[in-house]
Amino acid sequence: MIHFKDAILDNLAARGNVAQFVAFRPDGGKAKQSYSRIAGYDPNLLFLDNLEAIEALLAASVDQSVNVRSYLPSDPRSREFVYGIRSAPEALAVVERLTAEGLFTIVNETVDVSDGGVSGVLQGHVFEFAPDDTPRCVEKPGTASLPFDKGIALLELVYGFRPDLDAVTGDRTEFSIHPRPMGWKGTHTLLWEHESGAPALPEAAVRWPNNFSRMIGDKAYGLLVAHLAGACVPRTLAIPRRIAPFNFGLPTHQKEVWTRTCPTEQQPGLYTTLKGWTDPFALLQREDPEGTAIASILVQDAVAAGYSGAAIATRDNAFVIEGVKGEGDGFMAGQVMPVDLPANIRTDVENLNRRLTAALGPVRFEWVHDGKQVWCVQLHQGSSISTQQVIVDGVPDDWAEFDAAAGLSALRSLLAEKPKTTGFLIIGEIGLTSHVADVLRKDGRPSRLFRPQ
Repeated sequence: MIHFKDAILDNLAARGNVAQFVAFRPDGGKAKQSYSRIAGYDPNLLFLDNLEAIEALLAASVDQSVNVRSYLPSDPRSREFVYGIRSAPEALAVVERLTAEGLFTIVNETVDVSDGGVSGVLQGHVFEFAPDDTPRCVEKPGTASLPFDKGIALLELVYGFRPDLDAVTGDRTEFSIHPRPMGWKGTHTLLWEHESGAPALPEAAVRWPNNFSRMIGDKAYGLLVAHLAGACVPRTLAIPRRIAPFNFGLPTHQKEVWTRTCPTEQQPGLYTTLKGWTDPFALLQREDPEGTAIASILVQDAVAAGYSGAAIATRDNAFVIEGVKGEGDGFMAGQVMPVDLPANIRTDVENLNRRLTAALGPVRFEWVHDGKQVWCVQLHQGSSISTQQVIVDGVPDDWAEFDAAAGLSALRSLLAEKPKTTGFLIIGEIGLTSHVADVLRKDGRPSRLFRPQ
């Protein structure tokens, strides 16, 4: 089958935005201009010569840099690709060399895939993307996958604009989305390839962590998913390292906030969560000076906490709700034992679980109830490996006792000190949903609740 990539780009430009380009086809051993899209010039304008065309493209590109890619119409695989050329004569020399080999060439503006945006593929209503990569990210692990309506809404919340992809649903389109305006039309969405008649795919299953959730932070991604699933999430300002701040959620009408560190992946109780405002820059410098562990800081509306706690789906198909009266930070740290919750509180948490489970399958979440409604303040996916008495199943060589009152830091130190063949008996009235249990599950260490009679 014959594929003229320059003609495909010309057609894509009629549907949306494309990276600025000028294309050449071999003609008697020489490069002859075919299609072009350069801001400030008419579509497919024929320039005086090839050098003038490349000079115009280079001047119009955002970063004053171009790439040269080559192909054969009879072979869909691209051939040589030359990246980041900043000289028009140098780019022309590459075009002429490749043309002499019988190759078709496209010179396009260099697009930085590490600018905080994402690239991916929309096929039917399956929407997949990742940062720091080309649309071929979908062939690698770590790609975010969501139904189109949820994925497009999530990116609109994060970036503050709606990606311009509505016109291409139903087929297969490769795209990239950028914080800065890019391309021929100067918008935030670029189209790269389009294929009609692509086979339909089953509905996307939402999964994280993925490379996008790692970029904005695990808590931020989970709360965005909860918000899009219709849960009440307190109004949250996310301050990421790599992209501009964004906000989502609903106001709680409280004048106080919580400041939460947001690591790339869940690290139960390891980093700071505190009530009130603190300097986020000092906090990041103190807790993550290398800038690799914490992806963002979350500033979240406080909830007037009547009751707080967490809930998990267990391995034996039970749904466990635990909590305390008032704020739940002491309970999550294993310092306060759970209490019997009023029936109306349990009912509201169960209803929240049904809503989240319908959208995501089994989940684990932290909640706060203000007497009128239940708020989701953290969300993770999947059922727990625990049962109601066993935190992590297994048969160790020996058992060590750990008093939960010693705290999370002492537990982490003991986990590092003891061999992997040692299991833990946790003494104290802690919850299965507490961070103490989370740390043990994350470590995978056999552990059980031990309550002396």
